[in-house]
Formats: sequence, structure tokens, C-alpha cells
Amino acid sequence: MTRRLLAIRVIVVLVALLGINYVVWRWLFSVAWDAWWIAVPLVLAETYSLIDSLLFGLTMWRLRERGEPVPPPPGRTVDVFITTYNEPVEMVMETALAARDITYPHSTWILDDGNRPEMRAAAEAAGIGWITRSSDWIGMPRHAKAGNLNNALLSTEGEFLLILDADQVPLPEILDRTLGYFNDEQMALVQTPQWFKNVPARDPLGSQAPLFYGPIQQGKDGWNAAFFCGSNAVIRREALMQLGIARYAAEVEEGVHRALRTARTVLRHAMESTGPDDHQVRGALAEVLHDVGRAQRALDRGEALFDVTYRFQQRVAAVRRSLVAADLEALQADLAIIAELEAGLDDASAPALDARVHDHAQDGLTVLPEDPYAMPDALDALAARDWSPLGAVQGVEALVAAVDVGRSGEAQPIMPLATISVTEDMATCMRLHGMGWRSAYHDEVLAHGLAPEDLPTMLTQRLRWAQGTVQVMLRENPLTQPRLTWTQRLMYFATMWSYLSGFAAIVYIAAPIVYLVFGVLPVQAFSVDFFLRLVPFLVLNQLLFAVVANGRPTWRGQQYSLALFPVWIKSFTSAFGNVFLGRSLDFAVTPKTRREDQGNRWDLVRPQLWAMGLLVAAAVIGLVRLAVGQATALGALVNIGWVLFDLLIFSVILQAVRYRPETEEPAAAPPRPVPVLVGAGAPLDVETRIALSVRPRETAAPSPTTPATTPTGTGLDRSHPPTGTAEQVHEHDTGDRR
Repeated sequence: MTRRLLAIRVIVVLVALLGINYVVWRWLFSVAWDAWWIAVPLVLAETYSLIDSLLFGLTMWRLRERGEPVPPPPGRTVDVFITTYNEPVEMVMETALAARDITYPHSTWILDDGNRPEMRAAAEAAGIGWITRSSDWIGMPRHAKAGNLNNALLSTEGEFLLILDADQVPLPEILDRTLGYFNDEQMALVQTPQWFKNVPARDPLGSQAPLFYGPIQQGKDGWNAAFFCGSNAVIRREALMQLGIARYAAEVEEGVHRALRTARTVLRHAMESTGPDDHQVRGALAEVLHDVGRAQRALDRGEALFDVTYRFQQRVAAVRRSLVAADLEALQADLAIIAELEAGLDDASAPALDARVHDHAQDGLTVLPEDPYAMPDALDALAARDWSPLGAVQGVEALVAAVDVGRSGEAQPIMPLATISVTEDMATCMRLHGMGWRSAYHDEVLAHGLAPEDLPTMLTQRLRWAQGTVQVMLRENPLTQPRLTWTQRLMYFATMWSYLSGFAAIVYIAAPIVYLVFGVLPVQAFSVDFFLRLVPFLVLNQLLFAVVANGRPTWRGQQYSLALFPVWIKSFTSAFGNVFLGRSLDFAVTPKTRREDQGNRWDLVRPQLWAMGLLVAAAVIGLVRLAVGQATALGALVNIGWVLFDLLIFSVILQAVRYRPETEEPAAAPPRPVPVLVGAGAPLDVETRIALSVRPRETAAPSPTTPATTPTGTGLDRSHPPTGTAEQVHEHDTGDRR
């Protein structure tokens, strides 16, 4: 264990102890119940923040610095995928030409979701492969970037895939620095940082993610939970295809389970509608019910789906044939009786008729009354006979046979990348981990991309990341995924949990306003006990971030974590509506080029402006109340300080609205890591690296795979102390998901 990691663990333990001590004390002794309407939300917000801090501490507990990678094995086949939709051809070709020049032998492919002739012509002129979707996708769900990649997976054959967004220009050695990890046969994914070359040093839009692409990913890596971030990642094809096939089989099996559950209900209803004396029909229905249960148990034991359904359908077909034969025999007998009646048999023949009726009754078939005057009623009953038992058996047979094994609602039955969310990367990675595959984070910038250069684009991007993450949380919550380890569940949940901070932020903004304007204190008192419990926790929490960051800038992340609270709230409400109410998310591709100057878009930040206005007004009112003796000096001082801190946080919004990229020079590229090795290649803890934050498809011929020339955020992790200061840190995955 390195000295830095030891220091991190010591601070994590102290932060956890002090934080739990503070929040428990707040609940038991410090809630102002006479002002419960603000006191309870505040202590709930503090509890939320404590959980966030504990999850952050757990992430950092096994921070892993991998050091120098092993050399790549020779002879592996690699496909480089460049995903594009409507980005400028020149931008895509800059990335494609750089990808073509990657030193490790490979094939380069442009995945053109826009099916543009000019894009195809440019690719072919450069000797680069071009793939677009075939006619199979017409009228089918497209699944955005995930669909584009899934389509290309069935058109190519490389053992490994390097996935790049259209703007992510790779360095020539990107494969040389990452393929060595795959000597581990269980390694499915290697993620590298995303760094943006058009971002100035002060990063006014918070585009770089130095904490995420560094300590947070390294911490998740320590728990075998390093995230796939949509771009700048190498993935093992076998892992993706295994995932796609397993998901396909699971969906078909679930379809059979649903069919069997429905069949059980249908059969029970048929039993209820069958008379107790109809022994043959009831016996047949009971036999099919038994077969349904036997098929369900066989599936639960893991028997082959084909064998289970084949045996079940064979048995049901046999029962159906026996019922049909019995029904035909009964029908023939009934028709014979009717014919005799219609022929006007005289009373003398009645004994013979009665004998036939009793014979049929003994066989369990239709029984006619002995009284000839009741014959019209018997005929009516015969005409209205309920044939549902046979219909039920036929329906059961049809239910199982109709399970959609071909996924007729999709363009292709196998979808390796998850399509349940607009953040396909997180959902796919979580499923891979659930299947026992491993991932790694390689902390070295190996591609340079482009970040949003205006506020509208940035807000659109952040909203989409947040929506996608919440979608995954609501559809496949990691806490309920049995195949993940408990720490993997918490690593995924930590990122999802952080997107709920918008609700806590509202409370943190409202609490000082309520006190300064109305004099309502949400705690029992600003006592010595209060400050002795709170202040050490705050100080140690900040110390933890300082040690973890190790010189990386985190202030911009703290600002945007609070300042974008309307985005986080909208992401949750819209994703909830999408998952449970079927509402559209209005998905939009993030523009890769700067929008025309639209002036200062103050309309996009109205909630923040209102919050700032209320905070300023509250501070003024608080000073007036202090001057006239209606507030205590300590209470006013604490809450005005709180207001000033919030205003400092919100100042980033004012800068973002007024930001014009042409007025500032981009920051220099991060320095390359200098690995320091000890003994047999073990990494020494020397801080020398800076990490910033199933059918053929239409394809153009790929480029040759000679050694020299060869032919899209996950979310965020936030941690903030459970205090009224609403101090929050969050770092965004900067993968540009389309």
C-alpha cells in the first residue's frame, strides 16, 4: 500500500465516523420540529449528502494506479469504429485519418449513421472502410449510437474494437498502450481518458473532468468497476457478442415464462368453466396444467430452452388431438340424435332414444333430458355449448409457439450494446461486469476531442448524460443485479445517486433564505455542540478531496454540481416519465461545432438567476433584521456566509452565459505520463502523471491491415458534505454520447 493510499484510507475512516456522528446527532437532538417543514428537508438533504460522501470514500478506498502497461501481443485483429451521424465530413476525416495511422495493425471503419454519399466518397478515397445501416433498420427502432455500433458489430470480424467519437482524434500508439491488458482472458474493456483540446485553462463550461478521469475511475477500477465512457475505449468482441447472445436468450426465455404464466391462467379459467362431470375434458386440462408446471421447473433448472419448449409442445399437441377426437365423436353422436329428432320419430321410438342419451351420459358426453317436452331447451344448450376447454389447449399451444424468437420488433435479434438508455455505455458495462468480465482504466490521454463551446450545447449534453444514467437506475438498478459483486453495485449506484443532488440543492439554497427573511432556524440552535460536530467533518471532507485530487482542479466541478441543479431535477423527472409513463426524452445529438452567436442566453438559466436574486434579497433583509435587533449576530453571520458561498458557486453560470471561445486560448495538452517502475515492473507511487478530465450490412471495402498503414458522460460522481453550505463536488464523464 502506498503512503498516499494509506492517507486516503485514514481520512475516509475519519470522514465516515464524523459524518455519521453528525447526522445521527442531527436526527436525534438537533432537528427543530416546530419548523419541521424546513428542518426535516434539511436533515434529509444532509443525510443524502452523507451517503454521497460515504460512497465517494468507498470508491477511493481501493484507488488503483496501474503503472506502465505490458506490450501488446502480436497478431491480434482490431477494428477501429468511428461513430458519426451529422458531424462535418472534415471533422470525421481528421479522426479517421489519424485512426488509419495507428501503428498497431488494424482496420478503420467510419460508422455513418447519416448515410451520407459525401461521407462515403471521402472514406473510400482515403482507403477507409464505411458502414451504414441496411434496409433492415427501416421502420425499426434505431437506438441512436448503440444501434449504429450494434449494426457494425455484425458486419466486421476483429477480435477487439477501438470505439471513437467523430471528434476524438487518436494518437498513433493508442492500441500499443491498451491491448496488453487483454492478455487477461477475462478483460472485456479498457477505458482511457477523454481530454478536450478546445477548452481554455479556466474551463468555463466545466468540460474537462479531472477528478472523474483520474481518481474516480481509478477507484472504481480497484473494485473491478471501471466504467465504459462511450469513446476512447477498447472492447473485446467476444465479450460483447456473449452479452448480446445471453441477453437474447434471456429475453426469449422470459417470453416463454410469460407465455406459460398466461397459459396457466387460461387453463384454470377453462377448468372453472368445465362441468364437474366432464371427466375427460377436466383430465386433459389437468394434464396440460401439469405440463406447464413441469416446463417452468425445467426452465428454472437451466435446461435448454429448445428442449423444454419442444417437449411441452409435443405433450400439448397430443392432448389437443385427444380432445379433438373426443369432441368429434361427441359431435357425431349429438348430430345423430338431432337428425333423429328432426325426422319426427314417434313416441314408440322414445325408449331407444333414451337408451342412446344414457349411453352418451355414461361416456361423459352431451346429455339430453329424458323428458321429450324439454328437448327444445336441450337443443338450445347444445347449440350454446362452451368449447373453451379445447380452445384453451389450442391457445396454450399457440402462446408458446408465438414467442418472438426472431425479435420482429428489432432490426436484428442480437443487440450486444444495451438499448435501454441513451447512455448505452454505462448499461453495457454493467451487464458485462454482471457476466463476470473485467474492465480496466488506463490513465493516459491517448486521444484529443472537442467539447461544447456554448451554453446551450453544454446544457443539452449534461441533461442527456443525466437522463441516461437515471434511465439505467430505474430500469436495471445495480442494487438489484444479483450477478454483480456488492462493491460493483455500489460503484454504479454511487454515480446514479449523485444525479439526485438537485433536490438536496434546493433545500440548501432555501434554508438560509428562510432564516434570513423569516428568522426560522432549521436546527435547535447554533450551539457549541453543533459546531464541534460539523466543522471537523467539513474540514476533513475537504482534506480528503485535496489528497484524492493530488493537484487536479476540482473547484469548477463543485460549482457546476450546485449551479446545474435544474438540469439534475429535470433529468430525474423526465427519465421517470420516460421509463414509467412512456414519455419521449426528445433525444438530440450534441453538436460538434460551435453554434452561431445567439447572444447571451439568460433564458436558459432563469432558475439560477431567481435563486441568486432571492439569496441577495435574503442577505439584505437579514442585515436589516440584524440592525433592528430581530436576528442574532451568530445566526446572521453564519447564514450570510452561507449565502455568499452559494453566490460564489452560482457565479460560474454568469461566466458560462457570457463565454465566447474565440476570446481565450485553449489549454495546453496534458503531459504524457512518466511511469516509474520498481523491481519486476511494479508501479511506484510517484505522482508523475496528470489525468484530465444476423445478416451482412451495407459496407464499403475496409482498408488493408498491414502493420504500417491500416485502412460516445457516463454520469457523474459527486460528493459533498451534509451541511447547509451545499458544498458539492461532481465530475462528469465527458464521453460525447449521441
